[in-house]
Amino acid sequence: MNEWDYSEFWNETIRQLRKKLTELEFKMWFDIEYQNSREDVIVVSVPSSFYRDQIIGKGFKDQIEETLEDLSGKKIKLEIEIRSKKTKSVSPAEKETSSKTEKTQSPVSSRSPEAPAPEKEKRGQHPLLKPEYTFDNFVEGDLNAFAKNASIAVARNPGKSYNPLILYGASGLGKTHLMEAIGNEAWQNIGCNIIYVTAEEFLNEFVEMVKDQKMKEFKNKYRKADILLIDDIHFFQGKESCQEELFHTFNALDQAGKQIVFTCDRPVTELSKLHERIRSRCEKGLNVDLQPPDFETRCAILRKKLTAKNDEIPNDVITLIAEKVSTNVRDLEGCLTKIIAYADFKKIPVTVEIASTLLKDNFTSTTKKNITVDSIQKAVASYFAISTTDLKGKKRSQSVTLPRHIAMYLCRNMTEFSTTEIALEFGGRDHTTVIHASQKIDDRIKSEPSLENTILEIKKAIFNSN
Repeated sequence: MNEWDYSEFWNETIRQLRKKLTELEFKMWFDIEYQNSREDVIVVSVPSSFYRDQIIGKGFKDQIEETLEDLSGKKIKLEIEIRSKKTKSVSPAEKETSSKTEKTQSPVSSRSPEAPAPEKEKRGQHPLLKPEYTFDNFVEGDLNAFAKNASIAVARNPGKSYNPLILYGASGLGKTHLMEAIGNEAWQNIGCNIIYVTAEEFLNEFVEMVKDQKMKEFKNKYRKADILLIDDIHFFQGKESCQEELFHTFNALDQAGKQIVFTCDRPVTELSKLHERIRSRCEKGLNVDLQPPDFETRCAILRKKLTAKNDEIPNDVITLIAEKVSTNVRDLEGCLTKIIAYADFKKIPVTVEIASTLLKDNFTSTTKKNITVDSIQKAVASYFAISTTDLKGKKRSQSVTLPRHIAMYLCRNMTEFSTTEIALEFGGRDHTTVIHASQKIDDRIKSEPSLENTILEIKKAIFNSN
């Protein structure tokens, strides 16, 4: 071994840590590759800065350095780099494992480099799942890496890794993609009984079965699932009978060790009209939020979509779209589709100038989507020197009622949330309260010009905070 070659110490460290950690922990967080070493330093690489932060935050870096010191008798620091996506090096541990595997293979399985290994026979496509929703087609970035890796762990070890798994976040961030990818992966590799359904479909089927007196058939269908995937469980709010059936289905599957995956547009704790016992069971599992993709991820998503469509647009147009649209994948794809359709129709290359004009309305609408109920509540509370708790509470004094009405009015006019969704964010009120508040502010603006100026100032503060 060369003077500063620590690869043997590294390999032994990884072997020892693998014994100490659970198999899930090791698979989830030890995508670490040995790169090189110098005096008292080992340089390794990981897929993203998210991985690096998790390895440090979870104490794995400290464990590695302590084990290295025990083995070598000296302090060896660990330097963690972000791996280039273009090339993938192989760690010494992987090389050793690969070498041992080759030696233990039977002569029948040995084949020349030219002879490819036989491909695993694929099952037919699952009838309820979209074939394009796979983990390979999901563009990973720092903000969604944990959600993707948790989903992969569930797909490969259903009922044992994270149960239930709740994926939540705004529309268009990839919740359904990851949920269906779990189903597709498990279907191909395990072939178990997978049921995918939206919450609305579950409710409609439930109502039909009650009407036709076929509840036994309904219970048998859902309680015999190995993996139950339900999209948009926020839809169940206020549907009492359906929630009761969902609760019993949840219990039956959970007790049988079957996997449950839900998606939701917000944390389950904020679903005030969902039964407490369902919420508590969801909270005992893994709840993962999906955030809007960062700039680099948005660029990668656009390029991936272009490759899939077998199209090309200039890099500066990709950069423009990624800079202007920071909401979700659907908005990015909408802009891309518009650009490609225009280029095909006009038979001309798209420039930044053309794209800016063509996508002007798209860019404006996505600005609206960036505004949240929370940001409006904070701006209104700050302007009137009250707390957001007051806005959501039951106080009816004039000093609170007017700001609350203004906040509801702004939420209705500046966001795409329904009146029902807005009402829930104001202490679980009824949607008619939002309609009434908005109408009152509209009427007052006509007779009080000063109120319109107040609202304009608050709007300016909201836009500045986004």
